[in-house]
Amino acid sequence: MSESRAVIITGMSGAGRSQAAKVMEDLGYFVVDNLPTEMIKFLVDQIGVPEGRRERIAVVVDTRGGVTFDALDAALRSLLQRSIRTTVLFMDASDEALERRFEETRRSHPIAEGTLADRIATERDSFEEIRGLADVIIDTTELNVHELRDKVIEAFETSGHTRRLRVDVISFGFKRGTPRVVDVLFDVRFLPNPHWIPELRPLTGHDDPVRDHVLRSADAEEFVAKAMDLLQFLLPRYEAEGKAYLTIGIGCTGGKHRSVALADELTRLLREEGFDANVSHRDTPDADE
Repeated sequence: MSESRAVIITGMSGAGRSQAAKVMEDLGYFVVDNLPTEMIKFLVDQIGVPEGRRERIAVVVDTRGGVTFDALDAALRSLLQRSIRTTVLFMDASDEALERRFEETRRSHPIAEGTLADRIATERDSFEEIRGLADVIIDTTELNVHELRDKVIEAFETSGHTRRLRVDVISFGFKRGTPRVVDVLFDVRFLPNPHWIPELRPLTGHDDPVRDHVLRSADAEEFVAKAMDLLQFLLPRYEAEGKAYLTIGIGCTGGKHRSVALADELTRLLREEGFDANVSHRDTPDADE
């Protein structure tokens, strides 16, 4: 008998919960939408997940059903007692994106009071603690429906072997804000800034002169060693807890030099250690420190 799985889908209204539920259904999950959180344990018992009659279920819980942190935490504990591996998927997007989607579709927001912006802000406040329970966070601000589908499949599609934790390393510049979804964040602004060296200023951390300048400093070498030591401790433990994604943010001032070089280097070392590591650079090539 394969392992029993439950996915709890929650998050901001308009961020793609319904689309995520459709993808989970395509992946073979038994999907229930808009279920009161308190009913999850009864649903599991009723359909016989632990006995294998249905091995995989996905449940959407959200503002419509009055989801709360305490109720969701209790449901997760109940599923754990039943030896059901449970993952919480939190769907998110920027306030601006959510407001635009509601205006375009002319659908009403589930919170009744206030302007649309007020309703979104109220819902985000109510989800602050719940977001902390999430194992997977998908930010759909810049995603179309096809990219959203790919993200969900990437997180939950199963195969004949145990799925490994996926590590996404992202470089960025603090002057453009911190990425919305970051699990572990490193601030590397303590390193000398190549921006102040005229011949390095127009280059990026992908270029050998900048890369060498950043990585060959004693502080950078020590940072990389200590960061890898920390990640080698953390990643297997996150994986053992069933976390599917881990996002590591590395930030400098503009996201062009130091963070880029160090993100590439940490990704290379993580891959050498056998981790499924991928790197992206939010603020290159047009960032300007």
